[in-house]
Amino acid sequence: MQDDSIHRAGGAAVSQIPVSPNNPCPFLRAVVAEGFVGGHIVPIPELCRTVEAASGKTGLQMKLVGLKTYPVALIANGLSPLRLLRSWWSGAELDALRNGPLDKHGVGSRILDANAQVHENEIVRLAGFGKERQDPSGGVEIGLTSSEITTYMNANFARAKGHRRWFDRLLMNGEWPVLLDIMGKGEGRGRYLSVAEIRTLFVDRRLPDRINARLASQPATAPAHGPLRKALKVAVWLVALAVAAIVAIAEFPNQVGKIVPPLAQVLPPPLPDSAPAKEAHWLDQNWPTERRHWFHHASQGTATFPVPYAWFLALEQPGIHLFTRPGMLADSAYLERFGFLPSPKSVDTDAASLRRFGYSATSDAKTEPAPKLAAGLQPTPAENFDGLPVGFARMNGVTNPGTGAPEADKIGLTCAACHTGHINYKGVSVRYDGGPATVNLKKLELATGLSIAYTTWVPGRFNRFATRVLGPDASKDERDKLKKGLTEIRDFLLAQIKIYQKAIDSRKGFDGNKQKDTEEGFGRLDALNRIGNQVFYTDLVMSGLAGYEKNLYAVDAPVSFPPIWSVPWFWWAQYDASIEQPLIRNAGEALGVSALVNLSPNPPPEALFRSSVALNNLVYIEDMLRGPDPFRQNPKGFAGLKSPEWPSRIFAGDPAWKIKPERVARGRAIYAEICVECHLGPVADPVFGTQFPDKSFWSSDRWKNRDSADPVLNPVQKGVAGMGTDPAQANVLAKRPVEIPGFFNLQPARDLDSRGKCADLPAYSSTEMPFAIALMIVVDKVSDKWMKDRKLSETDQAALWGPRKNCPNTAPNGPHYRARPLNGVWATAPYLHNGSVPSLYWMLKPAAERPKQFCMGARDFDPEHVGFRVATSCKTGETLFSMTDSDGKPIHGNSVLGHSLEGTPGPGKNGVIGRMLTEDERFDLIEYLKTL
Repeated sequence: MQDDSIHRAGGAAVSQIPVSPNNPCPFLRAVVAEGFVGGHIVPIPELCRTVEAASGKTGLQMKLVGLKTYPVALIANGLSPLRLLRSWWSGAELDALRNGPLDKHGVGSRILDANAQVHENEIVRLAGFGKERQDPSGGVEIGLTSSEITTYMNANFARAKGHRRWFDRLLMNGEWPVLLDIMGKGEGRGRYLSVAEIRTLFVDRRLPDRINARLASQPATAPAHGPLRKALKVAVWLVALAVAAIVAIAEFPNQVGKIVPPLAQVLPPPLPDSAPAKEAHWLDQNWPTERRHWFHHASQGTATFPVPYAWFLALEQPGIHLFTRPGMLADSAYLERFGFLPSPKSVDTDAASLRRFGYSATSDAKTEPAPKLAAGLQPTPAENFDGLPVGFARMNGVTNPGTGAPEADKIGLTCAACHTGHINYKGVSVRYDGGPATVNLKKLELATGLSIAYTTWVPGRFNRFATRVLGPDASKDERDKLKKGLTEIRDFLLAQIKIYQKAIDSRKGFDGNKQKDTEEGFGRLDALNRIGNQVFYTDLVMSGLAGYEKNLYAVDAPVSFPPIWSVPWFWWAQYDASIEQPLIRNAGEALGVSALVNLSPNPPPEALFRSSVALNNLVYIEDMLRGPDPFRQNPKGFAGLKSPEWPSRIFAGDPAWKIKPERVARGRAIYAEICVECHLGPVADPVFGTQFPDKSFWSSDRWKNRDSADPVLNPVQKGVAGMGTDPAQANVLAKRPVEIPGFFNLQPARDLDSRGKCADLPAYSSTEMPFAIALMIVVDKVSDKWMKDRKLSETDQAALWGPRKNCPNTAPNGPHYRARPLNGVWATAPYLHNGSVPSLYWMLKPAAERPKQFCMGARDFDPEHVGFRVATSCKTGETLFSMTDSDGKPIHGNSVLGHSLEGTPGPGKNGVIGRMLTEDERFDLIEYLKTL
């Protein structure tokens, strides 16, 4: 069936060639109506030439347009082998495109319906996404730029929820962005698509005069005949197959990676879709807005990313884009898909802007004055002028720690990247400091490395990168130097990947088993093994040393990011209770996320152990977390960063969030019966203290130096064997050895006694020792060097070090984990140290009944079970936590067992810690835990 219509040009009626309603493409409807191609079967080369001519491009760029068009035209009528052969041999059937593979069935703009009727209200809606633009030919009109078109397509996809297909959003990239490329006005980022011309295209089936002029000027070509025609078709077919492969890799990288696993390493990592929050709230935790924002972006002296700050901002997202340019790697919306939280450029702005990020314009937090550092030291200012997410920090004033030469600003992750938590519930984002993040750093590392590689490999990408970094007027020498530097970084990263894989493949781990990485996934990180690899291999390589590949170990003991509220008051902070000294703990973490450090023998000896670690900021953060003496508060309590309170006020109308007092009362008694032994009494429940005064947290005999200026809580430690939980993380520091360069002159007995006698310290070789001992000494020397470079007095140095020793934990029960007070426990899912239990409900079930798998990533919070619902069919980009592999064998570090409530505790009870609870008792205890 054909529809016969006319359009009017200059007031005169002009006849058009009828166009079938089964041709749903507005561009093709116009070229058919104008007579540039036939309306039935059109040879694909002819279609390609038509699109090439319409684009206005020349030379190679014009041919690329045709190459992109060919595979699209080839599959437009169907994907069956016979249909593809017909399309290749005869051409695309333009009056049979409806219901083909490219038809989105109403998921797109909806301007043109299935009967080829134009809906004016949808054109009006399209205009609502645009703005007034200056027409290059004069006048003003409504138009949409590339970013506005993207917003429009996202909105179209969103409103089609319930009847859309996963690939429909990808199909949109072959429509409106292509129309912008062909019909757009203006140049660069200001190029826009005229809504008036779109209306003419849909309603009148007429192209702009400038496009018609291009089409009219294309030369006529005579069809090839005989063997030559067949040979040309074979050549075109081969080219089309190659282009189809490129299209598949570009538009469907996740699916290609699954089908051809080796390609997954060179394709962008799949990520969950972004889920914009309709509301966001930062919970009040006793920090004012300004201090909280400083914590989010204060540099700890790290260069986590392998390129300078300015280069990072100039890199594009990895992936091949055929119809559009890729977005920027530093785009907050992209980084949020790795699990990071958006952050404003400044908190010194209007209330409406702050509210979008979850901040209140003012804070009613009651805080002590900002901490004062020793020796007149000051924390460095923190800014976020480029709108990066929480946890990204710019390091200014960088000097090479070995040579002292100035270097470009660096970009690194800071404490907040891993210790800032949030939950989502029905479109509301609740955010809090000090909680476990849900980030996936492995995917971010892969994406950054691929972005660097693609910038050097993909045509045109480096030129755009160089223009952003150097400006449009940079000389060829400047651009060549930039490319050389970026290529060297790419080659170094690729070489390190090969060395790492060879190292872990070539020998068994310290536990005697074959080494293999365990996927960390969203919300988990093997921090200890990563720190070991960074300090005792990568930093040595960066300092010019070779031969330390033996120090590399698989990343196979991932843990959930621990909450850090109250931590400064604990004698032992880590899950495995391994480090007593706060400054060593924090500076060691900074080295682990790539602070610059000089470990070379070549510069002057006084430069050894010099680093970029921002010790002043680390001490300031520790003091912010710590707050004043809790025993001097009335009532007693922590007054630094407070644990977040159950956010029932935010969800006041939702019964799922309402606290049930009768359950709380019963749960309090169960807590006193079962939980107090390890986790001590609750931090802030006066009713508990009244009912169970002998179990009060603040009167516990585990407090040391209670009446001094530095009271400290010695948390309960339990042997791994008795708890029955996964031993992998506890074994890292206990069993992993490292080789040390002899010129380091590490002497454990001497070095670890320098700030207080360490009891029962064995003798170790100066060139091979346990990882824990070596790390403690190296971090000690790095910190000591920082203080001496600033010529601090012994008194000021002692003030920064504080009274605690830098000694290993010599608890007699072997590898162990420490139990922390449960304030804020509701905000720390998933549970157990390795993040293997999705909710409190499953923590209180017998261990054997817990889920062996669940998805990690963009997940909504479950306020009833307090944690995350169990789903084993993961959405695109989410990661699957699994206790076992596909063969049913246990995955190292991923046990879900131990800490089980199912009977009488005792030796040999496989991690049984308490009696079985009834279902009602579980929910009673959960209700009480919500209030802590």
